[in-house]
Amino acid sequence: MRITVLGGLGAWPTAGQGCGGFLVEHDGFRLLVDPGYATLPPLLSRLPAAAVDAAYVSHGHPDHCADLQPLLRARILADRSGPALPVHAPAGSLDRLLAIDEPGLLDGAYLLREFTPGDRFALGPFTVRTWALPHWVANAGARFETGGATLAYTGDTGASPDLVDLARDADLLIADATYVDAIPERHAGNLSSAAEVGRYAAVASVRRVLLTHLWPGTEASSAVAAARRAYDGRVEVAEPGLVVDCPS
Repeated sequence: MRITVLGGLGAWPTAGQGCGGFLVEHDGFRLLVDPGYATLPPLLSRLPAAAVDAAYVSHGHPDHCADLQPLLRARILADRSGPALPVHAPAGSLDRLLAIDEPGLLDGAYLLREFTPGDRFALGPFTVRTWALPHWVANAGARFETGGATLAYTGDTGASPDLVDLARDADLLIADATYVDAIPERHAGNLSSAAEVGRYAAVASVRRVLLTHLWPGTEASSAVAAARRAYDGRVEVAEPGLVVDCPS
């Protein structure tokens, strides 16, 4: 399994980086995970829009799904005979995004496969198990397994005992680390810190950690140091272009 980082910021993109988004590949199958703001250009620098085989969206906030819309335009307007893109997302989470275009324009561009967080299903070569994790809207953390490799991904989440089960023995954990340590009261219970990620990654015996959804302007070195206070494995920050092979 190969994971390519398209972006790693939360909330909004900057001039140099998009929001969190990941290309996950195995045996020629290309899965796009959370195509947030400004993740489409780095994706298209690697492969054409039509080469994406499926998409997974953890929740409906635009920093996790906004660039799905131009991806669908790029596919359907270039070739209306091309296959529909299977899009897996929590039920109702993409309704507003998919309704912003003129009626009928995206007909045939996608096949929406809605699920309830907690469901298990097959997605191409991956077996996917999902968890309902705490956020302001329905958020589905997911565990992708294939070929003896495991990727765990939190989406956006507050503290939850389910995070240990999600991450257990994963080759790679991609985790919400919006803040370095202290979480502002207005976000408590709905977002995480790098320090928290380090604590549950250690308990879950994760092999490698990738911190994502950092608040724009956060020093990457500070986030890594906070996670390493409890976790002694490899810790990195999701930055565009980073490629991780699992198992590494």
